[in-house]
Amino acid sequence: MNILITARKFKAHDSLKSFIKDEVASLEKFNYDIINADVILSFQNVNNNSIKTTEIILQVPGQTISANASTEDFKKSISASVAKLERQLKKLKTKRTVRTR
Repeated sequence: MNILITARKFKAHDSLKSFIKDEVASLEKFNYDIINADVILSFQNVNNNSIKTTEIILQVPGQTISANASTEDFKKSISASVAKLERQLKKLKTKRTVRTR
């Protein structure tokens, strides 16, 4: 699986990149056929607080699956996006197994 990390308006630290790679790699246990994973990180400044947004786009043969999450921390938003993708991959797997039976 190819993982492409894009940080908009800032440069992501190596520790954040390694966290992203570990989290996205954990999705392979739900579907081995993941071709690409695009991770887009961005933030918005609102007075003193900033909202961090993560968008993860997975390319699976025949489909494209995506998830967005916005929180006050990048690690929380990445974990939330990965949790959403886990649910989508589980649903996709059950649909495929029902069709084959």
